[in-house]
Amino acid sequence: MTEITRVPLQPIAKGALGKLWLGVLVALLAALALAWVAMPASVKVETVKAGAGPSPSLEDVVMINYKGTLDNGTVFDQANGAVFPLQGVIPGFTKALQQMQRGGKYKVKIPAALGYGAKVSGQIPANSNLNFEVDLLDYINRAEYEQRMQMMQQMQQMQGAQGGQGAGAPPPPGAVPPQGR
Repeated sequence: MTEITRVPLQPIAKGALGKLWLGVLVALLAALALAWVAMPASVKVETVKAGAGPSPSLEDVVMINYKGTLDNGTVFDQANGAVFPLQGVIPGFTKALQQMQRGGKYKVKIPAALGYGAKVSGQIPANSNLNFEVDLLDYINRAEYEQRMQMMQQMQQMQGAQGGQGAGAPPPPGAVPPQGR
């Protein structure tokens, strides 16, 4: 039979328990601070005027009015009726658009990490945060959008193949214009 040796526990010194808890608290705060710093940057979307219905998905193409500014107020881009596939814009803009609804107006703040990062892009310096005012006018599925674009191209080709004889086309050389009465 084996004998178990007993080890007497020493009493905790006065004030040591408080120091122990303080050490645990400091370690917890350090872990939270490290997690905060390591947390990925996020896009902030503020609703100015609520829209209605579902939000666009990654497979959609949006039509928007927008104005993009830097933190110092410099306007770097703006357009009305602009059409963009969600998969064709910077990551922060994609994330923001997926939070919007048709007919809504929004203010968006995109951190540099979700914008152009360390790259210079046109008037946008490296490591710049981006701010946008966006009106989501409409959106459709990308496949439907591409189908509509293909149909429009076919119609234009058909009009061109008809030799430009349709309404609004200039008359052929030597034609006499109609006389006004």
